[in-house]
Amino acid sequence: MEFVGKYSLYAYEDELRQGFLTLRGGHRVGVAGRAVLEGDKVRSIRNISFLNVRFSHQVKGCGDKVLPLIFEGDRVCHTLIISPPRCGKTTLLRDLIRQISDGKEDRRGYTVGVVDERSEICGCFQGVPANDVGIRTDVMDACPKAEGMMMMVRSMAPEVLAVDEIGRYEDIHAIETALFCGCRLIATVHGGSLKDIRSKPLFQRLMEEQVFERFLVLCPGMPAGRIQEVLDGRGERLC
Repeated sequence: MEFVGKYSLYAYEDELRQGFLTLRGGHRVGVAGRAVLEGDKVRSIRNISFLNVRFSHQVKGCGDKVLPLIFEGDRVCHTLIISPPRCGKTTLLRDLIRQISDGKEDRRGYTVGVVDERSEICGCFQGVPANDVGIRTDVMDACPKAEGMMMMVRSMAPEVLAVDEIGRYEDIHAIETALFCGCRLIATVHGGSLKDIRSKPLFQRLMEEQVFERFLVLCPGMPAGRIQEVLDGRGERLC
């Protein structure tokens, strides 16, 4: 852990209290051990005895087949990627960000704001993304999603806002605010199906108002990155 933390683990205290440590390139080391509490919150982790190393890798082109399905004409649809853990949702999100940002011969590029709370999407090191996320993409790195989304909306005027693993009430409130500002949204969430997401109280309001216009549901198990189905905002299968 001293080597992984460059012999300055104190510099990673904010990440360690969340149970992980992010390395250059977007790689992540999950940790477990004895939690040190301050009131009812985790202040740090000591006696670290268990590690889970996750290697970040970019798969360019993995979003080719679904990219046309999240567009209606020239408009990016509000899209939610639903996936169990370790099934490729962040990899797919990263490639969609890149392609939306770069554009193509028949489609203009969009300015994209990425809030990368765990430095997994872009893999920034000293402010420079290690992964290719497109030429029109701005990144708010190592920032909580709710705060980062508001900062992006206020300061960078993104046409498309992208976040990974939404799951807190603060995230939902920030999403609603961003939508009122005219941003298009692409996000991911842990789940096995659209039914799973609809059953969670946190998402009920978004589901009732049909905020999301596309749902990309990934298959559980290996190999990662298989898409089970693509649904529209009403939950009807497109393919």
